[in-house]
Amino acid sequence: MIVSRVQSLTLAMAGVALLAPSAPPATAPQPRPEPAARRTAPAPATTAPAEARSEPAVRRTAPAPTPAEARADEPPARRTAPVSAADLLAKVRTCAPVSRGRYREDHGAKATVPVCGTRDAVFWKADMDIDCDGRPGLRCNARTDPYFSSSTAFAQSDGRPLSSEETPYVVVPAPSAVWNHRSHGVRGGSVVAVVYRDRVRYGVVGDTGPADIIGEASYAMAESLGIDPDPHSGGTPSGVTYIVFKDSRVTPIEDHQAAVTAGERLARRFVDADE
Repeated sequence: MIVSRVQSLTLAMAGVALLAPSAPPATAPQPRPEPAARRTAPAPATTAPAEARSEPAVRRTAPAPTPAEARADEPPARRTAPVSAADLLAKVRTCAPVSRGRYREDHGAKATVPVCGTRDAVFWKADMDIDCDGRPGLRCNARTDPYFSSSTAFAQSDGRPLSSEETPYVVVPAPSAVWNHRSHGVRGGSVVAVVYRDRVRYGVVGDTGPADIIGEASYAMAESLGIDPDPHSGGTPSGVTYIVFKDSRVTPIEDHQAAVTAGERLARRFVDADE
């Protein structure tokens, strides 16, 4: 009887084991997810840092300049270079006379100098005598100049004569049958460019001289050109070109800086113009 009950108990326990659900199979542990930065970070570089290899930023990023940009980067002085002596002389190589005859350069000399004209200017090529007339000074007075006159044909804004020592001016012949400067847009204060060798200087028409002689300028004008300004022994016998811009005028006539500013502008227009 005892054996029979043991067998029954064994069979009962076996049945319970068969009916119980089986345990799920063990799965391999999943790796822990890493932070996004660690998952996506590229492998560390094995070469030198980019800064060590790359060229300076300016060379890497600066585009090649276009022609217009290259011109804009030029220094202002280069873009607006002043008119040279060669520029002006090239415009007055040929002469279309506007005078009805010719002028002497000195008393007793032959008349060989015509006044020539273009659309914008009149000009002549002559010597330079020194006109020391006007307000007396240390260098221009009756003692230094035997032909000194204390007046000039055109006066300053205060009514006094011009100063030859202070104002760079040129002398035009007094009106005559040969040529009347007023008929060609020339008057007191007209802007003048004077060329000697490689120099260009600006001034005004400041006086009139003998009706048959041409080629004269003030002490200040001669000095600025490197010509001996002594009224008794100075001047130069040839090589001076006088260009007067028609219908121009500096006011007040003694304002030399205004003459220079106007002269540079008019000279540029003169050399750039198509005749």
